[in-house]
Amino acid sequence: MGGLGKTTIAQKVFNEKEIDDHFNRRMWVSVSQTFTEEQIMRSMLRNLGDASVGDDANELLKQINQYLLGKRYLIVMDDVWGEDVAWWGRISQGLPKGNGSCVIITTRNERVSRKMGVKETRIHRPKFLNKDYSWLLFQKIAFAASEGQCIYPDLEDVGKEIVDKCEGLPLAIKAVGGMMLCKASYYHEWRRIADHFRDELAENDDSVMASLQLSYDELPPYLKSCFLSFSLYPEDCVITKQQVVHWWIGEGFVPLRSGRSSTDAGEDCFSGLINRCLIEVVDKTYNGTILTCKMHDMVRELVIKIAKDDAFSVTNKTNCRHSGITNNMDRKQLTANPKLRGLVSTTKSGEVNKIESSTAKKLSEFRYLRVLDVSKSIFELPISSLLFHIGSLHHLTYLSLSNTHPLIELPASLEKLTNLQILDLSYCQNLRTLPHNLITLSKLKVLDVSNCGSLECLPKGLGRLSNLEVLLGFRPARSSHGCRIGELRNLTRLRILGLHLTHADEVEENEVNAMANLRDLENLSIICFDSHGSDLTSKLDKLYPPQQLYELSLKFYPGKMSPAWLNPIALRLLKYLSISSGNLANVNQNFWGYNNIVWKIQGLMLESLSDLELEWPMLQEAMQSLRIVNVSWCPELVSFPIDDVGFRGGVWIKG
Repeated sequence: MGGLGKTTIAQKVFNEKEIDDHFNRRMWVSVSQTFTEEQIMRSMLRNLGDASVGDDANELLKQINQYLLGKRYLIVMDDVWGEDVAWWGRISQGLPKGNGSCVIITTRNERVSRKMGVKETRIHRPKFLNKDYSWLLFQKIAFAASEGQCIYPDLEDVGKEIVDKCEGLPLAIKAVGGMMLCKASYYHEWRRIADHFRDELAENDDSVMASLQLSYDELPPYLKSCFLSFSLYPEDCVITKQQVVHWWIGEGFVPLRSGRSSTDAGEDCFSGLINRCLIEVVDKTYNGTILTCKMHDMVRELVIKIAKDDAFSVTNKTNCRHSGITNNMDRKQLTANPKLRGLVSTTKSGEVNKIESSTAKKLSEFRYLRVLDVSKSIFELPISSLLFHIGSLHHLTYLSLSNTHPLIELPASLEKLTNLQILDLSYCQNLRTLPHNLITLSKLKVLDVSNCGSLECLPKGLGRLSNLEVLLGFRPARSSHGCRIGELRNLTRLRILGLHLTHADEVEENEVNAMANLRDLENLSIICFDSHGSDLTSKLDKLYPPQQLYELSLKFYPGKMSPAWLNPIALRLLKYLSISSGNLANVNQNFWGYNNIVWKIQGLMLESLSDLELEWPMLQEAMQSLRIVNVSWCPELVSFPIDDVGFRGGVWIKG
């Protein structure tokens, strides 16, 4: 039965530190209902750190064997459906034996596990939760604001009535619990939900599907559109938060209020679906920021059904408004939908789309498109020629060419995209220049040129883009021919800024205050990878961030001593600090505060700082609000209450 928590149990085991220490290699493979043997093996190799995109399929099993030879390994084959398991017999036969290795299989069908060689004594059958545990789980979610305790006596009976209808299934309990978290704590509102749930069960005796349908019905209209966007992604696909949030902004799904940034509003929509347990967190940063998510297969069943009924997205049909870009995309199906509003790359992690030229040229013909995301795609010809007529897409608000190849320059007609709000060019390693007419895109809110190794600078006049809220990968020009760092003064709406500095002459003396008055700036990342000359350190020492900064990341900092402005007086609102790689060995004296002024930092990450020396008692005294510390590859931090700080390290969480 689905929704009992089989995958959750397997994940708990897989992520245990003792398990990580015990096995040399660990692989998590999502099998799903539709798969090929080659996909399974490529997924195993990706788990082992080998992309193997172009390798011969016949050699994959040999490569896996070489990686695992002499190693103790753990493999989880999650969500195996079909009883034809001949594929597993062939893969299993090619794996090294002995060394105490282990394979875990999750499946709804016991016959599958037996056919895959699992003995009766090794089968674990998760049980339904009893009433007490069901109520505890529900309280943890529905009353998260009161630390998982029902503090409203008049809601307890009706709450337990709702929980009883879930029949002990964790997925159903989480879905209704997440829904009730977002409802007012009034008896009549909860009574209405209980009656609605009863009606759903009368039509569908599957408590999981009834609870999910109820949760969807109770979503506000704008979140329904956001939820339906997940219907495009394949089963078990790990989805980046950034992609879906940008999509929602581009399509106008996100409700905008005066004074509220669209990126903030998009994040709120994402949180709304997470809080309702309709999507699951996969990866997040040390400070809890979510990076990727996925959808339970039963939730996905529901979203596909509703999307089909609403013509939001329909597989192998015409007259739908949204379509995914994949390797097996049918060009005829694409051209049969001339009123497409959204085309989004939905390829799985570690895979790439290979798009034929004839298909690529068609992309500029969908004149109603608001969203075009061709990320993680390889084209036969230069993209600038294939998308030569992209300027005809007058409604386009979101364009992503992230991680595409070959992209050396942007199409000249880009300047005609006057409604463009989001432009993502990240990970385009061959991109050399950006056109000067980029500065005419006055509605642009997000510009991402991070990890574009060949890009030297941005065009002069970028400061005219006064609506920019997010600017990532900003490389200041070393001369007046490109955008100098001083132009940041004009970008007063910036919330997130990623700076890449390598030379001292990228910052003149009259530009060191370029960020000081960016009053909306919350998140700043400074990367000094491949920096040159000691003069850069002295310039960085004067490059003061704004006082209200919330999160700061320093990567590859070239100085031995921390910058003078890294102190609790200059950054009095800072909550999260990350320092990784570079030469940092000691912190400036004012780092420790002055006259009882201490840091408000709650989260700290220190990574790959081989020379850094800090004493844990002093740090605790200066950072009294610390709740979480993540340390790895910092051999001198031996006083920290974290094992193995010089190697993989770990996490300290305040008790």
